Amino acid sequence: MENEKHQCIVIGGASAGLTAALYLSRQSIDTLVITKDIGGQALLTDDIENYPGFMQISGFDLMTKFQKQAEAYGAKFIYDEVTAVEKSDSEFIVKTREKAYESMAVVLAFGKTPRNLDVPGEEENQGRGVSYCAVCDGPLYKGKTVAVVGVGDHVLQAASYLSSVVSKLYVIYRGSRIQEDDELYQELRGKSHVEILVNARVNRIIGNKGVKAVQIQAADGKVSEIEVSALFVEMGYVAKTELVKDIVKLNESKEIITDKLARTSQDGVFACGDVTDVPYKQAVISAGEGATAALSAFNYIQKKLGRHGARTDWKSLAPKKESPESGLSLRIG
Repeated sequence: MENEKHQCIVIGGASAGLTAALYLSRQSIDTLVITKDIGGQALLTDDIENYPGFMQISGFDLMTKFQKQAEAYGAKFIYDEVTAVEKSDSEFIVKTREKAYESMAVVLAFGKTPRNLDVPGEEENQGRGVSYCAVCDGPLYKGKTVAVVGVGDHVLQAASYLSSVVSKLYVIYRGSRIQEDDELYQELRGKSHVEILVNARVNRIIGNKGVKAVQIQAADGKVSEIEVSALFVEMGYVAKTELVKDIVKLNESKEIITDKLARTSQDGVFACGDVTDVPYKQAVISAGEGATAALSAFNYIQKKLGRHGARTDWKSLAPKKESPESGLSLRIG
């Protein structure tokens, strides 16, 4: 089967990746974003007060705006995990758990990616009931029974959102200590359809080509099964640069080394955001790096096509479809 082809693939869906997707799509580049979730670590922040243009905004709302803007100009999104990035002649092959994609250029913007649970049944059910993004996949399970597992603010924030969507929610809190006065915790405790299991863990995920149940172990060692349609994993984030170590240079901290134009040691591969060696890991800095990486990738693609490089962006470009936020009917072009 022939690989699905795009001009540029952006790996990662947070500040850097979403900004890169916006800038690329505005330059009429066929852009595919591959990410396990939208927003990354920004989703853990309820109140962002240092992003220009907003006195206060939640990480979820800010990242949602980023995504909608990129989509409005034609960027496409696939929710999957990248397992390999390979160089093939003049193209790049990006492999995921589901399929392989081909592109002229790649932008590495995956920052820190969701940490796996590492239990039997997880890998084979990823995308089939096992999810790492409550806000991305939660609506798919409206009115159903699901579980969310994790620790700290990660799991409580995901649970808060899921509780507004599903009919029954099990919150499997892996830690032994939980702040009783936590506002989110108290909110969840007050909902009759939410059951919180503290100091519990998931032993295995049950289901063939789809989650049917999860086996859990309680604090007292008792093992039981609960029937669910999905399991949301909220175990925090981890850097996963191992998958690109053979094509780009890394520093001692396993960060991707870039120059001021977001170029890596491999022609055609650009990097931005928390995954790079650029200091000061902030959303606004990552967004700026994403724009730089996108324009550099655009220039690279144009050169390969025998065309002129980046044109200035001080002009009005109409999104390619109706803006979901503004409600305005927008022109194609």
